[in-house]
Amino acid sequence: MPSTSQHHSLELFPEIDSFNNFYLPKKDMHEVYVEESGNPEGVPIIFMHGGPGGGCGAKQRRFFDPNYYRIILFDQRGCGKSKPLGEIQNNTTSDLINDMELIRQHLKIEDWFLFGGSWGSTLALAYAIKFPKTVKGLILRGIFLSRPHELEWFLNDVDQFFPDLHYNLLSHDSTINKKNLVSQYSKLVLGDDQEVAKKAAVSWNQFEGSILKLMPPENAEPPESINFDFELARAKVQLHYIQNQCFVEGEEILNKVSILKDKPVVIVQGRYDMVCPPKTAYELMKKLPSCNFVMVPDAGHSASEPATLSALIGATEKFKSL
Repeated sequence: MPSTSQHHSLELFPEIDSFNNFYLPKKDMHEVYVEESGNPEGVPIIFMHGGPGGGCGAKQRRFFDPNYYRIILFDQRGCGKSKPLGEIQNNTTSDLINDMELIRQHLKIEDWFLFGGSWGSTLALAYAIKFPKTVKGLILRGIFLSRPHELEWFLNDVDQFFPDLHYNLLSHDSTINKKNLVSQYSKLVLGDDQEVAKKAAVSWNQFEGSILKLMPPENAEPPESINFDFELARAKVQLHYIQNQCFVEGEEILNKVSILKDKPVVIVQGRYDMVCPPKTAYELMKKLPSCNFVMVPDAGHSASEPATLSALIGATEKFKSL
C-alpha cells in the first residue's frame, strides 16, 4: 500500500568493521571484492551499490542492525576495490548477476534479502527475476529501469530543472552537445590522454552529484580531495553501461516482475528525485500491488536524505520480523 514516510526518526547504526574480506576467484580478468560484517550467524542481506560505476563504503554497512543481519557488500566489476579498476571488458549486467550468484554459493547462503538503490535497484530486480528462489525479499530505492525515456530524462530533459548545471556539463568541451553527450564524453573518458580523461570524468560525475538531493550541498568538494583514479573508473563504467542501455530491458523487467509478487518488497522513492523520477517506481508498484510503497515527500534521489534514510532503515527493521 502507498504511504508517506514517517518523521525523520531512524538513523544509521553505529560504525562497524567487516569480519571477512575476500576476492571471488578471477573470472574473465575480473576479481570481485566482497566483504561481510554484522552477525556471522545472522540473516543474510546483500547490498547493491549504484552507478553503474559506484562502489561500496563503510557507511553502507550501517543501514542494517549488525546484531541481526549478516551484511554482505561487494564492489561490482571495475568498481571500488574490485580489480582491475575501471575495466569495462566482460562487464555487463548478466556478468554482475552471475557474480552475485557466485557470492551466494561461495558463502553457502540458501536465500537472502536484497537491498539496492538507483542502479542497485535495477540489478536487484534483474537478479531476483533470474533467481527468485534465492530471494527472501527486496528493499529498493530510487527505481531505475534504464529505458530510453529514463536515460533521456537523466541526460538531457532534466535541464528543465537544472539549466545551469546541465550547461556546465555541455560546456566542458566545445565538441559536446545534447545529441552527442554520451558519445563525446565516452571519447574523452575512454581516450588515451589520461589528463583529458580524468578532467572529463570529474565533469561527468559532478553533474549527477549536483542533482542528487532536494537541497543541494552548500560546499562542493575542494579539488585536492578528488580521487581521480576512482572518478575515472566510475565514469568509464557508467558511460559503458549507458551506451548499452545498461544491458537490461526495462519493459521486460516490468513484465516479469510479478514472479516476485508473493515476496516482501519495500519501494522507497523521493518525490523530487531528479535522477530517477517517481513514475518508474509507481509503475513497479502497480506490478507488485502487495508491496510497501513509500513516497518520501521531502526528498530527491540520495539515500542519505533524512526521511529517505529513515524509511530505508525502517524497512530493514521491519524485515527482522519476517
